[in-house]
Amino acid sequence: MKAVIQRVLCADLRVAGKLISQINKGFVVYLGVEKGDSLEICQKMCKKISNLRIFEDDNEKMNFSIKDVKGEILLVSQFTLLADCSHGNRPSFFQAEVPDIANELYKKAIDFIASENIVVKQGVFGADMKINQLNDGPVTIILDSSSL
Repeated sequence: MKAVIQRVLCADLRVAGKLISQINKGFVVYLGVEKGDSLEICQKMCKKISNLRIFEDDNEKMNFSIKDVKGEILLVSQFTLLADCSHGNRPSFFQAEVPDIANELYKKAIDFIASENIVVKQGVFGADMKINQLNDGPVTIILDSSSL
């Protein structure tokens, strides 16, 4: 499982021009589900995301988590995070999980994060989404479950 976490002041997500989700201060998290990912891996990844201390305190040190600042998360399924660009110029997505299983783990990720008392908004699995976000910092963290 891979995740790209971007600290934002606000973000919104649209499908076919219709507003689906929006958040204020928090994270936009792009989540890629890899073949072989399990509920245990998903829970571990969500726990890490929920507890990352990447919001600044009064001394401008990254000491606060999203829970500390009462932030929100916009969680977006993103299979392209599993792109293999090592051969040629067209990415291969062989390592991305099949849609049915990936969608189930994406839904579980929403549940796991929500169980941490964090407001979680979501995208539309498999849809062509348009996302506007105002990055804060910018602060971007990349997580790979293989290194957790």
